[in-house]
Amino acid sequence: MKSLPNTQPNARKFPLVDYHYQTSMLNGSSAPCVQTSKSLRDITRDYFDAEANREFLSEAAVFTALIAMAIMPIVTGISAVFQLLTNSPLF
Repeated sequence: MKSLPNTQPNARKFPLVDYHYQTSMLNGSSAPCVQTSKSLRDITRDYFDAEANREFLSEAAVFTALIAMAIMPIVTGISAVFQLLTNSPLF
């Protein structure tokens, strides 16, 4: 809705402000107390006890395959360097 223009010369431009307003005080809560949270170590231990055992074998197999694929080019490169050094006329 569009606001109407102020046509009265003595009209207030801002609303009244109650400078003596006080918020209500929060007294004790009626909600039951929540259990104290466990430490981060306990939370992670609970998680890994339940979840880690399920996928450990598959993750170990993938990790082993990745390591083997990473080592193969390194070994091939080292053997190529040795072959280069043995065939070079420097030695």
